[in-house]
Amino acid sequence: MASASSSLLRVFWPDRLGRFGRANGKRLKRSTTHVDAFSGFGRKLIAGLSYAVALLCALPLLAVIIEALSGSFEATARLGTSLLPGYALTTVAIMVMVGAGTLVIGTGTAWLVTACEFTGRRWLEVALVLPLAFPAYVLAYAYTDLLDHPGLVQSTLRNLFGWGPRDYWFPEVRSVGGAGLMLTLVLYPYVYLLARAAFLMQGLAPFVVARSLGCPPFKAFRKVAMPLVAPAVAAGVLLVLMEAIADFGTVSHFGVQTLATGIYTTWFTLGDRVASAQLALGLLAIALLLLGLEHIRSRGELALAQDANRGRWPRMRLKGWQAVAAFIGCTLPVLFGAIIPIIMLISLARGAEQNWLSERYLGFLTNSLILAAVAAIITLTAAIILSTNRRLGQSGSSKAAVGIARMGYAVPGGVIAIGLFVPVAGLDNAVDAWARVNLGFSTGLFFSGSIALLVMAYMIRFLAAALGAWRAGEVTVTRDLDRAASGLGANTTTVLRRIHIPMLRPAALTAMLLVFVDTIKELPATLIIRPFGWDTLAVQAYRLAADERLEGAAVPSLVIVAIGLVPVIILCRRLNTGPRSVM
Repeated sequence: MASASSSLLRVFWPDRLGRFGRANGKRLKRSTTHVDAFSGFGRKLIAGLSYAVALLCALPLLAVIIEALSGSFEATARLGTSLLPGYALTTVAIMVMVGAGTLVIGTGTAWLVTACEFTGRRWLEVALVLPLAFPAYVLAYAYTDLLDHPGLVQSTLRNLFGWGPRDYWFPEVRSVGGAGLMLTLVLYPYVYLLARAAFLMQGLAPFVVARSLGCPPFKAFRKVAMPLVAPAVAAGVLLVLMEAIADFGTVSHFGVQTLATGIYTTWFTLGDRVASAQLALGLLAIALLLLGLEHIRSRGELALAQDANRGRWPRMRLKGWQAVAAFIGCTLPVLFGAIIPIIMLISLARGAEQNWLSERYLGFLTNSLILAAVAAIITLTAAIILSTNRRLGQSGSSKAAVGIARMGYAVPGGVIAIGLFVPVAGLDNAVDAWARVNLGFSTGLFFSGSIALLVMAYMIRFLAAALGAWRAGEVTVTRDLDRAASGLGANTTTVLRRIHIPMLRPAALTAMLLVFVDTIKELPATLIIRPFGWDTLAVQAYRLAADERLEGAAVPSLVIVAIGLVPVIILCRRLNTGPRSVM
């Protein structure tokens, strides 16, 4: 192992290997097998920065809790007798619909493309991921124009059959069911990807044995195949539920009152900061409950993964009506989740009286790209610090820091925004009061009206995604490399800069890309924190859609989708196509 480590070190340190370990009598006295490469000031610095990042991630959660418990509950009590029960019931209803819908679609399509062979399977295996590029609110804009009363579908029905406005019934797209459907169409790929990977690991042998013993296909799937992938499917569903409760753009556009919209309405319409924080506390409790369930699930999944059959296995060839049914079942989610929305957005954008290349729209694009790029760099840096401290320390405090940082992904953007805005606004007021008394002028909203606060919210919200991508690559870097580098005299920052980061460039790029795209799509945190006049593509799309100017909203929506397709295409290219089928 030492020779292999030295060979890798020569790749990354071609001119410096001799500097640290020349064979001229300047050998280091310590054995590399007992050396910690990360020691001294560098290690203390990384540990301190890691705990600072964790404290920053915990700040909005603590602020929401303190603000909610320190104020009067009179406003919330009034909401509790009027609006709050509706907020809660609607949120639960959407969670149930989205959870059930993504479970059925994601697991069913994953089984079909991994266990069966039918015409079109290869391209469907990749195409089923495409809806992941769409924010749910973009689908809401597209389907509102398609399915609303003046839309294409109902207009065609009235013209075709001569119906009047009251002569027929048509499902209302602006409803709880409509919001649940939009979220299901864009979130099922989370379940699909995890279930597909689990089915590939599981193998077909248990299913085949059950079939040979006379078990019907569906019963064999339900009793044998599904229990083996249940932990992975549960992880996908819990992730979907976290995204569903955090959604603001879709439910707001459809006029559906959930806890997420209630927070925004209470803050901006009613002007009640305390009541808004108390609603945010309720949503935070749901998010942390889901995060706790996900943690329990992940602890039970490890043993299953260790015993899984990782061998490749042949697919079952479907013929006749079974092949047709499988093709239709896998095509419909792609059709409704990606193809139809793109067609509708292009059609709407062509009729928009807006110049795609105007200075105004280029400003929206520039603002979005700047925010996303800065957030991606800062979030990746924070992820590297946290993960490195976790790798070095192996202590309870380093593990706790990573755990706190991961909590941000389960917390809705609106909750994080309020949790940051409340203490920072208090700091602004204190600084302004001091400046008025001692300096004779007002500082205004110096901190709370800054881009830095918005980037901070993005970092907290998406740090878990960057951590996951970085740590997935970090496990491939053995500790022997750290020991060998330390034996050659490298300090903490040198090992990180010259070994870890160069080796983990793909993981770093993946992490930055995930944060970049999520930042482009983020809406509630941007709406609450953004400085005056600093609008993004997501804000512009939301504003135009709120004014029922769907043609105008299609222009920024298309740009958001185009940017979101980049990581999805990269993901599709890396998808394992699995084994070839047999007759």
